[in-house]
Amino acid sequence: MTSPPQASNPSSRAVNKTAILTIILTSYVMLVLDTSIVLTGLPSIHHELGFSDPELAWVQSAYTLTFGGFLLLGARAGDILGRKRMLTIGLALFTASSLAIGLAETPAWMIGARAAQGIGGAILAPATLALLQTTFAEGTERTRAVSYYSAVAGIAASVGLVLGGVLAEWLSWRVGFFINLPIGLGMILAAIRFVPETGRQSGRLDIAGGLTSTIGMVALVYSLIRSASHGWHDSLTIGLIAASLLLLVAFVAIERRARQPIMPLRLFASRERVGAYSARILFLGGMIGFFFFTTQFLQSVLGYSAAATGLAFLPATLVNFASAMAVPQLTKRFGNARLLATGFVLTLIGMTWLSRVSADADYLSDIALPMILIGWGQGFVLSPLTASGISGVSGADAGAASGVVNVAHQLGSSLGLAILVAVTAFGTSGLEGIQLLAHRVTMALTGSAAMMALALVLVLALIVRQRRPVSAIVPVAEASVDVA
Repeated sequence: MTSPPQASNPSSRAVNKTAILTIILTSYVMLVLDTSIVLTGLPSIHHELGFSDPELAWVQSAYTLTFGGFLLLGARAGDILGRKRMLTIGLALFTASSLAIGLAETPAWMIGARAAQGIGGAILAPATLALLQTTFAEGTERTRAVSYYSAVAGIAASVGLVLGGVLAEWLSWRVGFFINLPIGLGMILAAIRFVPETGRQSGRLDIAGGLTSTIGMVALVYSLIRSASHGWHDSLTIGLIAASLLLLVAFVAIERRARQPIMPLRLFASRERVGAYSARILFLGGMIGFFFFTTQFLQSVLGYSAAATGLAFLPATLVNFASAMAVPQLTKRFGNARLLATGFVLTLIGMTWLSRVSADADYLSDIALPMILIGWGQGFVLSPLTASGISGVSGADAGAASGVVNVAHQLGSSLGLAILVAVTAFGTSGLEGIQLLAHRVTMALTGSAAMMALALVLVLALIVRQRRPVSAIVPVAEASVDVA
């Protein structure tokens, strides 16, 4: 078996790490940016392509299903087939499908192209994080790289909201996808030139594990999406949940016996990594609620335009960037675990504060100030969570570990949104109009705060309480994603 080269190898001295980091960050920005652009561009897509209300949900759901379903297979393919190869393939598919989305003329065309884009994302996302792990040595060097990685994720998510609204109002929602064409082509050429191939490992892809995990996760994600519109008593929803659980149990059994599993169960032998994966699911569940429901509140309750809605997120965006950039120095002083716990406390306070909004809310005191705390906490949380999720993983498992991180990210968003949509139905008797919508937003954000509180408990129990020698803690503390 040929193991991928590590960042510490002598040959790595000739590698242009600045160019590789630029490729990694730009590629990841493409993924995050499109997700946010779609949110503020949906009304225009709805009108221009003639989507019905139920069909419109599939613009996002088609992407979510394929992205979440193919993540583990895409991650392990990078370990076996080579990460440069998979990075290039992922960029090519994501770029081509972005062009197809921009040219879409019918709902079916749009949905099919979004599904293809999700597959491209499932290949591209784990390849970027795995390359980051194997290119930059654990310690200060990787800390800085992962901090940039996490910062651009948070910034791109908020910038996408602004950009999507501006483009939809002033030009066309299609422009948001067309801009991926020159960027994607540029990154493909840059990857061919600057990214060294990690080499191929002997053996084959775990096809049985790939099929059971992919079908199982697709069924689970679809059932969660369906529950939001059909309820938890829907027979098909219940059947799909049962089928997904059986398939995922079968997947675990297959992974125990596979020679080259797509998700090595040894990744879960570490309490720290288990804590990081679990907390990430809850964190993303809460954050998707923040973005999704706050966007609705600003537009439908306070009457903001799409562009103004995006701009309203700037307090969170700017503070998020600043706090994420401070992570390398803060981890040296306080440690990864303490910084992570602090981030969750700040996010919990901000989310609880924001959940008190009402129809007559004042932007500065009721929205902007809690957004600052949320952005501050997010900047502290994402880098340490990413570091803990890949801590102590060998180069051979780098792709698989990054795949689990991204799966936790994707399933957290899907599961969180489905739960929060269900929560909004409580206590609505006698309410109508703006008061009804404001109540639903309040309930959803309260649910987001509850997720943050549970995540904080897991972090304290599984990560902060770990007792390890200082020499073992330092690399993890320094090696600190997405968002949303």
